[in-house]
Amino acid sequence: MTVGEAQTGAGGAQALPERSSVGLVAVIVAATKGEPRALTIRVPDQAPGRGDGLPAGPLVPEHATLERGLRAWVERQTHQRLGYVEQLYTFGDRDRSGGEEAPEAHALSVAYLALVREERPAGLAEAAWQNWYRYLPYEDFRNGRPPQLDAIEARLAAWAAEPADCAIRTRRHDRLGLTFGMNGGTWNEERVLERYELLFEAGLIPEARGNAGPAVPNDPTGVPMAFDHRRVLATAISRLRGKIKYRPVVFELMPPAFTLLQLQRTVEALSGTQLHKQNFRRLVAQQGLVEETEALTSGTAGRPARLVRFRREVLLERPAPGLRLPSRRVG
Repeated sequence: MTVGEAQTGAGGAQALPERSSVGLVAVIVAATKGEPRALTIRVPDQAPGRGDGLPAGPLVPEHATLERGLRAWVERQTHQRLGYVEQLYTFGDRDRSGGEEAPEAHALSVAYLALVREERPAGLAEAAWQNWYRYLPYEDFRNGRPPQLDAIEARLAAWAAEPADCAIRTRRHDRLGLTFGMNGGTWNEERVLERYELLFEAGLIPEARGNAGPAVPNDPTGVPMAFDHRRVLATAISRLRGKIKYRPVVFELMPPAFTLLQLQRTVEALSGTQLHKQNFRRLVAQQGLVEETEALTSGTAGRPARLVRFRREVLLERPAPGLRLPSRRVG
């Protein structure tokens, strides 16, 4: 859809036409067997290794709201019935779509984050669920410091040392500390987008070379995505990692009844952190987030575990019920 026609300037002269296309893009997240997954779509005619994209489609006027349009469009094309949905951001950089017809056009996309409790077969043959750390592997600290950070930090340090201007070098070093926890800084798991943006600015990812930039085998920064969809994904992960600390959105990804270990594994998967079992259970108990059921797990090795469920009353009991996560240094 094209919005905006030739406009008349203050002096009466006709300005150049400004074209913009408007669409919707969805980051659909599920947590399966302790792994965070995003629904991806194969995008044709992309540079080698950049065929993965997020579900996206045009905005049509038949729905009363953007969210209703998104739900209808996603459910029709992917067979995913969306539960929790929230608007993320509006992306409007030029040439986001990579099209050749109007390279100066602004492609506007209203991005949404959607959480689903289970993975159902996707309606599109080219759709697939992927672990989101496939695209951002350096964000996963569940098994300790990610090995990809060694190569990434070496390249970032070289980038920070490039400018002849001392003030610019200092600013770059400061940013490395704030985003990647380098130079004595602390890693903040919520700064996913800032880390991606810094890698983009430093020219260390294929997306920095435009839509034609091919993927690099075994790239420590992860597998690139079509268009700017990896940036959209990073935005969604940042939002979700922050939100689980003050809102119980993680339970949107859980089945009606679950074990405390399943809950811990899901929180670890989303946050990319490893949590102490007893401390996590103590935190859940203190927050009053769950209540026990009469059911036990069955068909598993070892001692059966008690199943619990989310206490929806907690939403009325306190303004910010969530799960606090520890900070860490990466050096």
